Amino acid sequence: MKVMYLTIELIIGFFLLFIIVKFVGKKIINQFTPFTFIASIVLGELLGNALYDQQIGVLYVIYSMTLWGILLFIVEYLGQKYLSFRGIFEGKPSALIKNGVIDREELRKNRMNINQLQSLLRQSETFSIREVAYCYLEANGSISILKKTKYQKTTQEDFNMPVKSVYVPVTFIRDGEVLWDELDDLGYDESWLKTQLSSKGIIGDYKDIFIAEWLEGEGLFVQTY
Repeated sequence: MKVMYLTIELIIGFFLLFIIVKFVGKKIINQFTPFTFIASIVLGELLGNALYDQQIGVLYVIYSMTLWGILLFIVEYLGQKYLSFRGIFEGKPSALIKNGVIDREELRKNRMNINQLQSLLRQSETFSIREVAYCYLEANGSISILKKTKYQKTTQEDFNMPVKSVYVPVTFIRDGEVLWDELDDLGYDESWLKTQLSSKGIIGDYKDIFIAEWLEGEGLFVQTY
């Protein structure tokens, strides 16, 4: 009986968690702020504690998770509507370096020291503070860097080279399965695909192909098992 009861709670908790993450989870994962971090932990704790506490019934699981999900949704909605509310819950970026000069007061406010700043810079492939014009500590803990002109990477425009169009690579075959939707979106059919594969010396079954990726201007990249 206990196993059956636990199974019911797990199934209900699973789908409730899925629904909550579906509505507010994208931002929780992509833009992890201190508030969303704590909110995610509490959400998991609500479900975990409810499942293994025999005195808590299914209705309490539904109520607690639904209420917490509604509160998260309200916070996200208010953050989108009101700038001041967004600043309270999400925080604001801090300028740690301005015009090449480290702002020691901003470091102190964010409880950081110079070693931590240098570590974050190195993780962003910047190994010297002298290269940095501006550095911002974002609300999710990452840093954004604008390098001084002489340390910036060169572009085609710097050499007056013609700008080329950029294309997104598209996977046509993955794990032996043809992604027909991707093929149709580009206006190609199966005969065209077979022609491209045969030009690569592949005539066998699609199941023999680990991945096939198409890039405009470069053709088809194929790797078999």
